[in-house]
This record gives sequence, C-alpha cells and structure tokens, in this order.
Amino acid sequence: MIPDGPLGRNKPRIDDRASMSSPLGAAISQADRETIAMVRLALETRQLRLAYQPVVLGSDPQKIAFHEGLIRVLEPSGRIIPARDFITVVEDTEIGRLIDCAALEMGLAALLHHPELRLSINMSARSIGYPKWTRTLRRGLSASPTIGERLILEITESSAMQVPELVIAFMDQLQDQGVAFALDDFGAGMTAFRYFKDFQFDIVKIDGQFIRGIHGDADNQVLTQALASIGRHFDMVVVAESVEEVADAEWLRGKGIDCLQGYLFGAPTVKPDWLKTSARKAG
Repeated sequence: MIPDGPLGRNKPRIDDRASMSSPLGAAISQADRETIAMVRLALETRQLRLAYQPVVLGSDPQKIAFHEGLIRVLEPSGRIIPARDFITVVEDTEIGRLIDCAALEMGLAALLHHPELRLSINMSARSIGYPKWTRTLRRGLSASPTIGERLILEITESSAMQVPELVIAFMDQLQDQGVAFALDDFGAGMTAFRYFKDFQFDIVKIDGQFIRGIHGDADNQVLTQALASIGRHFDMVVVAESVEEVADAEWLRGKGIDCLQGYLFGAPTVKPDWLKTSARKAG
C-alpha cells in the first residue's frame, strides 16, 4: 500500500511489471487510476449528489413506501456519473469509506429538511466503526427525534457476509434507535442462511438479475418465490429490484411481493418532484 494524499491513507498499489507485460492489464490499471482520480476530485470539491428513486407498494404502485438515495459524481462538464461506473474500483479503499460518509451526510440532511421522507442509504460493512462515518451518523440522528425511524441503511449481501458478526452487533445497536436495515442484492452473493435469524434485517431486496423478464422466465420465477419465502419467514419486507416491464410488475404483484423498485416506477433523479416542491415553498 502507498500513500493516497489528503483523502485517504492508502490506495491499491499498481503493479507496473504486470501492466507492462499485459496491454489489457495496463489499460485496466490506467482506467482504475483515472476513476480514482475522478472520485477523489469530486470528494475534494463536494461535487457529489444523491439521486432518489422511489420504492412503491406492490399492493398499490401509486403509493411510495420509501426512496433510495443513490450516490452520484458530478463531472466538471456537469455530466452525472452513476455509482456503477466507479464504486467497484473504490469500494475497498479509503475513498470508498469517504463516499459512504458523503452519502450518509446528504441523506441525513434530506431527512432533516423533509420530515415526510423515508430514505434508504447504501453503506459498506467496511464503514462500520469508521470514525468519520460514525460521527456523521450520530450527529444526524441527534438533529431530530424522527430521523432514526425514517432512515434505512442498505448493506449488500456480499458486504454483510464479509463480517457477519460485526454487522449483527451494529444492527442490534442501531435498531434500538429506530433505524431499519435492508439486505441489498439478495441472491447475488453467497449468503450463509444460518446468520439470517441473527441478522434480523427489516427489508430484503431481491437482486435484479432474477426480476428482469420474470414474467416469461420459469427458472427465475421459482428462484424469486424461494427468495421471497425466506424473507417472509424472517418477517422482512420483500422488495423486487429492477422492475422495468409492466408484465413483470403484474407477475410480482400477483405473487404478493411487498414493494417494487425500478425504472417502470421512476428513474433515479437528483431533482425529484418533492425536492422541487420544497424549494418552491422555501422561495
């Protein structure tokens, strides 16, 4: 590991010999360096935003259960970069922890200024115990007595399984303050089901790879029903991710899936209608 400047103590070492011996390796390394530099600059200049996507009720898709806040990077040109384009490069670095801090800070501010809002924010299990993230959370929760009960922290299945005992203890502590937890990308990782009774997640989000085109895919229908059954057994609200077609939504609703999320019901946006309305009222 080598120094990473003011935004972090460490970053991955680039193996120059491997890069020289492999043109593809060199290209990937260069792309990773450029991605890290882009995210670092966005952190330094605070060019980060949350894009909000609605999660609707399966029983009545006109009603929103909560929103998910998804981190975005703003390039100097104004182009909005989604997390999928940078998060895998930085998630295991100090910059990844700072991204989590920024997302949490913006999410808590939104909850403070919009008392009708319920919001989920993504985090890595690696951020548990990270001093800045912990301070941000404590400060945000103390700003209003209702924030904790309107905050949902999303942890991916793969991240939770890296340190399950740490995640369990962390959840026990915060659920006493009303904070809810969602298990994200369920089915995509290697869950050890023996931990489910100890995790006590409030929400489980079935990974989109099982949902896209589900109305015509018998295998994914069986798998989704099995995953939903596990969630219900442990009293979790079941959310289907990546719902993009009406036929998929109708199939999921017919099977009693609690909530639906995807482009069919709204793309992530940094300027949701409720934010625009609040701005007009403030003006």
